[in-house]
Formats: sequence, structure tokens, C-alpha cells
Amino acid sequence: MRVRPLILVDVDGVLNPSRRSSLHYRRHLCAVGGQVYKVLLDRRHGARLSSLARDTEAELVWATTWEEHANVEIAPRIGLPRLPVITVTTDPTSRAGENFKTRGVADYVDGRPFVWFDDSLGAADHEYLRAHEGVGDFLLVDVDPRYGLTEDHLAQAREWLGRTAGTA
Repeated sequence: MRVRPLILVDVDGVLNPSRRSSLHYRRHLCAVGGQVYKVLLDRRHGARLSSLARDTEAELVWATTWEEHANVEIAPRIGLPRLPVITVTTDPTSRAGENFKTRGVADYVDGRPFVWFDDSLGAADHEYLRAHEGVGDFLLVDVDPRYGLTEDHLAQAREWLGRTAGTA
């Protein structure tokens, strides 16, 4: 039986770049926990991520400090449905220099192959995931936070998922 792969999506730096990198980005105000945040979002990202998930038979999952707020504040603005959410710790301590979200991701994936779009992953995250029991094949896609998610990132994920899952 084929295991359905995961596509893990961060918000800040991935869907919300640090600057408007194209005219397709629109500024939105999002209220979370009594704070108002200015975010830049490109509505096309929702359709592109949905297409990637559909074409590769993968499941989209939030891997962001926005956690459930991503379903309320981000998903509707880019045309995504409610997605499962990985609970991430805000504990900044790490075991080997990995991102604080990496432990939550490792616990969540349960052996399923996954692509992770994030702007703050590095060699320590790769090593942590490789050594973690219950983590299978994965691809970490490093997104430049100045520009956010691009077609090249999506193509890289599509190619990897096609090879890993045996789909095109």
C-alpha cells in the first residue's frame, strides 16, 4: 500500500516574504492573540500548493508558528482549505542546532515521506531528521525569506515527490 507523502508549509518567509517580491503580493492585516500583523500574501500560492498536492497525491500540512491561526488568517486569503497543523514548540533550545520546529515535525511525520518548505532550515535540521527514528525520506526546500515561495521551489518538490512516490 502506498504511503501518502506530506507537504509541510511554513508561513513567515515562505508564503509571507520579508518584502514584496512581485506585484502579485497583497498586504493583509491579521489579528492573532491581540496583536495585529502585516503580512504579504500571493493568492496564487494556494492554487499552486493545491495543484502540487493533488498531482503528487500528497497532503498539505502547516508547519508554522502560526499553528491553527494559519487556517483562520492565511488559508482563506490564498484559497486553501483548513489543513492539519503540526504543533511546534516555541522553546528555542535545540539538541544540535536544529530549528525549534524540527522536533515537532519529526514526531508528526510517522515515517511518511515529506517535503518541507521553510526559510530557516540547515544542515543541523537535516542531520536531526536523518537520525530521528520514525523519519523516512524527506526533502528540505530552503526558501529565501526575501522572495518567498517560487515556481522553482514547487518544481523541485514536484520532481522529488514524483521520484519518491512513483508519481509524475
